Order: sequence, then structure tokens, then C-alpha cells
Amino acid sequence: MFGDLFEQEGEGLGDSAVSAGVCAGGGKEREPPPPRGPIRLSGIRNQGGTCYLNALLQTLLLTPEFRELLFSLEPQELGVVRQDEVDTEVRVIPLELQRLFARLLLLDEQTASTTALTDSFGWTNHEEMSQHDVQELNRILFSALESSLIGTSGSALIQELYHGTLVNQITCKECKNVSERQEDFLDLTVCVRGVSGLEEALWSMFVEEEVFEGNNLYRCSRCERLVHATKCAKLRKLPPFLTVSLLRFSFDFEKCERYKETSSYSFPLSIDLQPYSEQSSLSDSEFCYELSSVIIHKGGCYGGHYHVYIKDIDQLGHWEAPEEDVKEKPTQRKIQTVKESDVPMDMEDPLSVLTVVIAQESSGSVLLDQLGQKLMDRIGFSWNKKFRKQFGPINKFLRSHSDVFLLVSDGSRVALNPKHTINTNIHTNANSPKSTETEQGGEGLSVAQEAGHEAGHQLGTEQSRMGVESEISLGVEHESSCHWFDLNDSMVTPIRERDIRKQFEGKESAYMLFYRKKSLQRPPEARGNPAYKVPPHLLEIIHEENVRLQQRRAEFDASSNTVEFRLHLAPCYCPRNGALQPFSTDTSAITMTFDRRKTVGDLRLAVYQMQDQWEGDMALTIAKHLPAGLHLYNTLTDDQQSLYSAGVSNGSDLFVWNGREVNGERVQIGTEWEPVLLNVMRPCVQLDAGSDAGDESGLQRSSHGFPRALTLSGVREALGQQEALVCQEEKGADPEGGGASGWRVCSPEAMRKTLRELTLRDGDSLLLLPPKRASDSMFSVNGDLVTLMTPSDCRWLQVQFWPQRAAEEEEEGKLKKIVASGDTLLGEVKQKALEELQLQEQLTGVPCCLRQLDRTGKLLPPVREELCLRDAGIRLMTSLYLCPGPAPECSQLFLYCRVSTAPSSEPDLELIVEETLSVKECVMEMVRAAGLEGTCWHVRRMDWCEEVGEPLRDENASLLEVGVANGDTLVLTEGQLPPKGFLKLMISWWCGWSEDPGEMMKFVGFVEISEEASLQDLRCQVLTLPALVDVCVPTPEFLRVWLVENQRLNKILRGNTLTLRKMKVVCGSEVCIQKLQCEENLGVKDVLLRVWMGVPGERAYYPSQEFVWDAGRDPCAKGLYHSLSSLYGISPENLLLAKHLPEKHTWMPIHNWTQQVSKRKKKKKVESLQGAPYCLRDGDIIGVKNLLVDSNREFNTLQDEEAQQRLREQTENRRKEGHANEAWPEGKTRATKHRKPEVALSINVGVFR
Repeated sequence: MFGDLFEQEGEGLGDSAVSAGVCAGGGKEREPPPPRGPIRLSGIRNQGGTCYLNALLQTLLLTPEFRELLFSLEPQELGVVRQDEVDTEVRVIPLELQRLFARLLLLDEQTASTTALTDSFGWTNHEEMSQHDVQELNRILFSALESSLIGTSGSALIQELYHGTLVNQITCKECKNVSERQEDFLDLTVCVRGVSGLEEALWSMFVEEEVFEGNNLYRCSRCERLVHATKCAKLRKLPPFLTVSLLRFSFDFEKCERYKETSSYSFPLSIDLQPYSEQSSLSDSEFCYELSSVIIHKGGCYGGHYHVYIKDIDQLGHWEAPEEDVKEKPTQRKIQTVKESDVPMDMEDPLSVLTVVIAQESSGSVLLDQLGQKLMDRIGFSWNKKFRKQFGPINKFLRSHSDVFLLVSDGSRVALNPKHTINTNIHTNANSPKSTETEQGGEGLSVAQEAGHEAGHQLGTEQSRMGVESEISLGVEHESSCHWFDLNDSMVTPIRERDIRKQFEGKESAYMLFYRKKSLQRPPEARGNPAYKVPPHLLEIIHEENVRLQQRRAEFDASSNTVEFRLHLAPCYCPRNGALQPFSTDTSAITMTFDRRKTVGDLRLAVYQMQDQWEGDMALTIAKHLPAGLHLYNTLTDDQQSLYSAGVSNGSDLFVWNGREVNGERVQIGTEWEPVLLNVMRPCVQLDAGSDAGDESGLQRSSHGFPRALTLSGVREALGQQEALVCQEEKGADPEGGGASGWRVCSPEAMRKTLRELTLRDGDSLLLLPPKRASDSMFSVNGDLVTLMTPSDCRWLQVQFWPQRAAEEEEEGKLKKIVASGDTLLGEVKQKALEELQLQEQLTGVPCCLRQLDRTGKLLPPVREELCLRDAGIRLMTSLYLCPGPAPECSQLFLYCRVSTAPSSEPDLELIVEETLSVKECVMEMVRAAGLEGTCWHVRRMDWCEEVGEPLRDENASLLEVGVANGDTLVLTEGQLPPKGFLKLMISWWCGWSEDPGEMMKFVGFVEISEEASLQDLRCQVLTLPALVDVCVPTPEFLRVWLVENQRLNKILRGNTLTLRKMKVVCGSEVCIQKLQCEENLGVKDVLLRVWMGVPGERAYYPSQEFVWDAGRDPCAKGLYHSLSSLYGISPENLLLAKHLPEKHTWMPIHNWTQQVSKRKKKKKVESLQGAPYCLRDGDIIGVKNLLVDSNREFNTLQDEEAQQRLREQTENRRKEGHANEAWPEGKTRATKHRKPEVALSINVGVFR
């Protein structure tokens, strides 16, 4: 799964460095990543399912010894490419791990990316989106590192830090012979089921003995017979870092399913492994371990989420009290601390030193793990160096002076004994003068006694509890101690030690434990120094990238707050056709650049200074260019409001006027007066050469703008046609074929509706039909359906004879006009043409067909004779050519065939084959038709650019299945099929938004393309599909590319120059192509939403409108409210938003309110709508309610309620069917779930020997 461990090395930091650049593919500038927060620790971005990897990487990063050994590897050992060495092999995994650790430590970003590391693993989108086990990853990652570091100075890195050995011993009870078998381990796997905690599990593994007796005897090699024996296991060699894997997942053989153990399982913060180890000469401290990391799994056995609690050994992070602790008020009396000057301390007396150290603590006690560090901070020497030789280990010294020191919380803390009289016990050194002690220490010792008594009172009831629980009463830890953090992918939050206890049980519980030896000491210079032991070349790279990040942030801050808009002056415009029109085409707007953080008053003053001759009031109104003209929306009235809050953005239009009228005419503003441009059609008075261009269809056309709030009857009155019938064009009618178009008469109810309610859009057509013209021959009225027929003198087709042989060239000039209509069958047209051209005798027994010519003079495929003109798409008053040759039937395809080796001047072969013919059989037919021999041929499809395209690889599929369409050109190419290595993508064509995915997308074929091809290449190649040959776009940017998952549009692919591999497009992916009306180049943070505006007073919505929301500026709910406020010209307070959940047919409200938080909480990161629970993505539906005109706050429609009822019925039916098919005893049911097959992790290791 990790792929090759070496590859050709590039420059910089791989993909991570690219992320710091501008957005690929041009377009909008990418927002720079945010800097580190006050915690100063960096998170890791989740690639979709890599939380298990992130948790393990953070654990390794904050293990200082592992990190420093990894950094000690020289670039030359890892194979850095030099200019004079071209084919240098690089040990990619340790190299990328070095770079990732350097970024996590030093790069000024909140989160880091593991893309470069997972690419070095050889992972694809499948691995990055799939969930795996962190225990399995831990083993194979260590194995990959060991294999990658062979032959380097770090070849023993894993063995030095994590390798341990245990020994299994079987002792014969008769001859006392001991048989041993030694095992190596990198992690200990312990049982969870039926065990209360880690210590009990270790006891059962390494202390309890298994007895061989009865029917289970042991064959002794020395006694050579079956004997009684005992078996036990011991830890022989302890690693510096002990990894413990908890077996949380088990299998229930009764139910035949996996399950997760969620029972309570405790583990200590510190543990002594001496009872579980072989006797050795090592000191006691070599067996003492402290907890440093806990990887936690949340969820069940089939999926979940990993995060990790880590102890910050080197104090790289800035620990702050968790938010819940801020709320808690201190209820206990503060303990008076002992100042350094209060008690004299004998530096040579350990009892005196320890007493003063403990008495000075505000809590009255010290963690036993931290006592040695505090002692060294106090006197400058460690206990082992100064006192161990004379007084023994510090633990033994404390226990031997139980009258002075009190061990509490299971021995994890030490406090002063409240019964201790310091006057007589503080100095045990015989050389110390007691009189001096009493005089100088009396006052200070009484304070120490009070502190010890207070600590004893607080901790007296905590003897039986774990150390993590005792912190509830002990208060805040000392600032110099090591603290714990919760690293959850991108989020890093401080926690307390007592929070670890919450992970003993439940769905969210500990899964892996990491212990480190207490004897491992860190140098003082490593404390709080993230650059400690980082190689100089990485420091230089990180420094350069930090400089670039600072420059980008400064540039982005300046550019993001600078807006460019256009000013339109009222004297240059006049109201006309429902909108504002410029007096002349030379009128141009004034382009102005301004800081959006400034106020409306500042902008008004700047405009006054520009227009020094302006007189009277000045109003600034946001305008928008519509097809009907310029329309005004909301006026900026609050001079103290910033331009950003007012909705002024890049590309906005501002209209400068007096706020009342333009050129003496009053102007209505607002969304309700927004004009729609309609094409009004009227019957022609007469058909002559001087009439309008619409006379071919017998109609006169004119464009008019009307407010959307105007009713259809108001439109008729405005046009002065009070008696005329108003007709809307039928959406399904095709005026291009057959010479007829359909119109539907609007009902009286429709006449009372507004243009907005009728969902009329710009460019829609209305037909005004006077009653006296309804009986004309060109109009056919059937109920409410009006059919407009082409005038009689235009109902003809011109048919010309197209000879095939030179002897027939004299007949070429024959042509006749054939009377026809849209309903005339093409077979009838051919028969009439034969009669009119008098070719019956000449073509007796010779098959012939009708064909069209394209613009280049090439004959198009024969038309199907069983179709009528309208269905075949043939327009009247055009030419058809009568050609020799058969016409294809409905189950046949007409193909052009050419040989790749033939000269380009030779004409294409024409072939008619069955559409069920396989590709291989089609190749053989083409070989026979071309007069060729051999079987080493394959066929390629000619694309729309007249270039040879991709080969048809599936030779056993039918022509219909591979997407070969009628009229396609196939190129017969000599040679075998090219080797595989391309992506085969399923292409669908977007047919319109619908709740049914089958109606939304139409399958158009497959595309085979290299994974290194760009998105631009994919767009171009999609257009070569046979089903899309008639699709014409000016540039490929007019196509929007969706990635489809589970038959739903998931996300839009961005970045024209990015490769498909970089965009995680894999073989078998489904892609949907949507044709746009204009070019589109979405930014990385842009989200395409479908906005539904609610109809006031009704449980319905107006047609959806696409809206591009820039989530990079403000990803929270407030930002979306302000963006939609600018779109509709309504203040955010009067809007109500909700997200539609199509699977459940429900709506999730999006609230625009700010929670009142304390000053400490104001640093909390703003929650993005792209995260849980909203998870906004491309194509999501956002419902909008205008509270000014709509009091209904419910978003559900009648269709939603009906769909919910169907879902409930389906659920009930499935439940009943489950009970009916029940076959389990005692009424138990077995829930069967369809699970994806589990794929184990694997590694392909390169050879570095």
C-alpha cells in the first residue's frame, strides 16, 4: 500500500510547499493558511479517513527521542538529489517524515498536510478515504522505516526506542528443567475483555503461572515423559518506550458478529514494571514508566474516529486552563505558600530540601513524577547525582520518612504529614546547630505545617483513587510542569490529567497507550525550543516559507479589503423599457477602488469630491445589470456602516442619484420591481420583403421589460392588447424541426399571477393572439393548445439527385420541390422525389436514400425513412439529396470508416452495421470492407476536431455499449491495443436539477484519459463523445465538471492545470458534465449553492437560483447571511435560512445568532458551515425566507411531508418483514449490514542494501 519507498526527488517541500502558493489554475487568489494559535501546537488536516495516521504521527512527533534520532539522519544518507546526479534513489518515507515534523514544529500554520507523506506511501484516494486500524499502521510504519533506513546511521532507530523482549519459560516440577523461548516485541497486546485494568492484565500475563496437570501434561525433554509443569512469561528487556495495544475489538460467536469492548478499563499514569520482569541488577528507576500518550477510538468496530491525548514533554505548547475550568469558581481556601526567604534550607540535607520544595507548592503537594525535576530546579543538582549514593532512591527515602512525608492518590503525589513537627525533624544532619534552626525557622515552619495540614485535609479522602482524579481538589498544576493536550486532526485543545479517566470506558475509550521511562531526562535547552536538533537545511527551508507566508498574508489582507466597483451617474441614464438605459452606447461607468473597511459616509464624501458640480442630495444605491437594463436595489442610508456590511463587493455597481427620480421620472427600486425581459410575439399583418426578421414563422417579435411583480393581465394592458389571448410557448416544442411550434393559452388563474409566480425568465416568449386571427390557417387552436404552422408557401423541401457514377453526372442537375409538412414521413418524401425526378425506371432494384450535406459539402448519414420531418430534425425549405445506397434501419448504425495508413485524399468508406455488433466483429467487417488482411488491427474513434482519439479497448462490448453513435467516424489502426495505464471514467450529461438522480443525469459514454492529464484536457476529450458531438461551447471553461458519488453530485473539480491524479480522480469514477452560459473558474473556497426563495404565504419555493458563496472570507453562518443579503437586497435580520436534506426530506435551520461568551472564549475559532453539522458542499439547497413578507418560518413543503410519510411506511414494512423472517431463538433478531470488504494494509519495500 505504501508503494515504492524511493523515487526521483524534487525541490522544496513537495506538495506542502505548493499549498503555500497561489491557487492553481489561475482564478481567485487562494487565501493563505491561518497562523498558529496561542497554543503553539500545529494540527494535521484529515484527508478524508486519515485520522488514525494523524494520531500516530502526533505521538511520534511529541516523542522527543524519536524526533531527534530522525532529524539526525543526514541528507546524504537519505539520498538528496544533486545537480550532477540524475538517477539518485531517495528514501522517501523518512525524508518526507523529516519534512512533515519540521513543518509541524516550525511552520507558522495552524494545520499541516500529510499529502506528500501519503504520496510517498503510494496511497491513492481509496486508501486516504478508507478507515484502518492504528495498531496495524503502527506495526507496518515501523517496519517500513526499518526497511527504508537499512545502511544508514538510523538503521537501529526503531530497535533502540521500541524493541523489547519477553521470555516464555516452562519448568518441569520433577527435574526442575527450564525450557525457554524468547520473543521480540515492538508493542505489547493486552486483553480487555474480563479484565479491570492494565495492571491486572499484566499480572495475568507475566506473574500468574499456568499449571500443566491432569489430562494436560507436559513432555519434558530431560525426563523424556509426560510430567507436571508450570508455564510463565517474563519481560526480559524493557524498551525506552513501551507501546501497549488494547484488544478492544472481539468477536461474538453466538451472534457471529464483531463488537467493541466498552467496559471500564483503567490504566495508571505511572507504572512499575519490576514485578513483571526478570530479576536484574538494574536500578528501580529503570522499571518505572510514565504515561506519555493515549490514542483514543470513538465509534464502533466498523468505523469511527481517532484522536490522541499527548503529554508535552518538551513544553513546546502553551497550556491554558480548559474552558470548563474558567467557569468554576475556587471554593477552597487558598493555602499560604512558603517564600524562599521564610525557611533557611540546608543544601546538604535532603530532608530539609524536600520539605521546603513541597511546602512552597500552592496546592500543598507535588506529583511524585515531578518532584525530581523541582528538586533540580531548586538546588541545581539531580537526586541521583547528589543524594542517591548516600540515601538511596528518592521513593525509598520518602517511604522511610513517613513521619514527614505523606504519599497520597495511590502514591502518585507527596505532601507534608500534618502530624509532623518540623521543629524537631527538619534537620537530621548532626552538624546542624539546632538553636539556629529554631530561631530562624520558627515562623516559616509554622506556615509549612499549616500548608501540610491543609493538604492533608484535602487529600485524606483520596487515598483509594487514581492520581488523575486527585487534581480536582489539588487545583491548577505548576506552570513549569508538562501538560496534556488533545490533538484531534486540525484541532488542538488543552486538557487536564483528570480528563484521561474519562477514556477508561464507553464508545470513546483508550485504544493504544504509550509509556516512557522516567529515567529519560531532557536537556534544559530543549524545553520550549521547537527548533532543537532540527537540521540546518530544514530550518532554512522553513524560514523561507515562513517569510513567504507573511508576505502572502500581508498581500491577501490588503487585496481582500480592497474592492473595485463601478459608479453610474444619473444624468447619463433614463428610464426605458422597465429599466435604466444609457443615453448612448458611449456612456461608460466610472471604475473606483476603495477600502471596504471604510464607511458609506467616506465613500459619499469621495464621490462628492469627484463630482464637484453635483447639486442637491446624493444617494448611493446598489444596482445590477440585467438583460432589460440597469436595475436599482437597496440604497445605502447608514453613513456609519462599513462597505463590507453594506454588501459592496468586487464588481458591484453603484448608482449615484437623488434617491427619487431619474430625468424627471420616478424610479421604483427593490427586488419586487426587478424587470424581466420578455419576447413578445404578434401575428404579422402581411408577409412581404420589408417585414421583420421573424416573418419566416409568420410572427413579429419585439422585446419588452416588465417588473416581476406585474401580473400577466397587467402585461397585456401595458401592450394595449386587452382582448388578445396570451399564450406561453410550450417547453417541449421544437421550432427547429418540421416548421411548427406549440403555444398554450394562459388560463384566467394564470392571468392573475405575477411574472415571478409564473417563473418567467429573461428571454421567454409570449404570444399575443387577437381573437380574429385565431381562425387563420396558420394557427390551429385545439382547446388551450395553439399550433403555429409555417405559411403555405414555405412548406416544401428541395430534393436533388446525387449520382454515384460518372455516367450519371448528367442527371446531377435534376432537382424538384416536394410539398411537405412537419408530419410528413421521409419515406413519403423519397417516393414523391422519385416520381417528380422520373427516376423510377433508372433506379429500379437499386436501393436509394435521402441524405443532407454539411457546410463542407460532405454527405451526412442517411436519414431514417420511418421518421417524420419533425422527429428527424429536418427543417422545411432546406435541401435533401437522393443518393444510391440503403438507408439504415432503427437497429442499425451508419459509420464512416477510414484506414490510418491510407492517404487523406481517399474518401471514407461507408458501412452499415447492427448496433449490437461487438467491437471485435466491427473491426473484422471494416478489414473486409477495406480489402485488408490480418487480425492485428484495432479501431479508434475520430473526435470532433478530426483527430484520432482513444481506442475502443473493450473488444467484447457492443458498439452501443461503447457509445458508438450513428454517423461516427472510426479509424482502423494497425497494431495491438495500447497498454493500459489510463483512467476509464463514466461520463454523464447534466439534464437539470431534480430530486431523482436518474432524471438529473444522462449517461453519455466513457472516456479513457491519462491520470496525468489536466482538467482542461478532460473537458476537451469529453466533447469528443458521440452523444455530445452536437454540443457547441466557445471554450472548455463553459463546462462544469462534477464528481459523482452514490449517484449524487458531490463536488466540482477545480483548477484547470491540476492533474486528475492530484484531484484524487481514480479509475471507475463517475463524472457529470454541465453546460454553462458563461465561463466559470471557481476558487478553492467557493461553494456553489442552489438557493430557493420561499413564496410568501405558500408552502412552496420559486425556481432555484445558483449562487457562488465565497466561504474563504467568512465561513460561518453570519457570512452566508450577509452574502444572501447582498444578493436579494434584504437585511440579514429579515432573512431565515435552512439547508435541505434530500435523503430525509427535511430542513436544517441555519441560525444567525452569536452566543454570549466570556472574554477568554472570544479566541475560539469560528465554526465553519462546511463542517459538522451543516457540511455545506457544492450543489446543496439553501431555503430562504423573507420575514418582511412571509411570517411562515417552516420550510417543509407538501412534497416533503409526502416523502417523509413514504419513508416511514418503508421503514415499517422493512421492520414487519424482518419479524416475519425471524429465525433466531428467544425472539432475538440479527441485524444484517452490508459492509465493504476490509482491505489490509501492506508495504512494498525497496531494496537499499
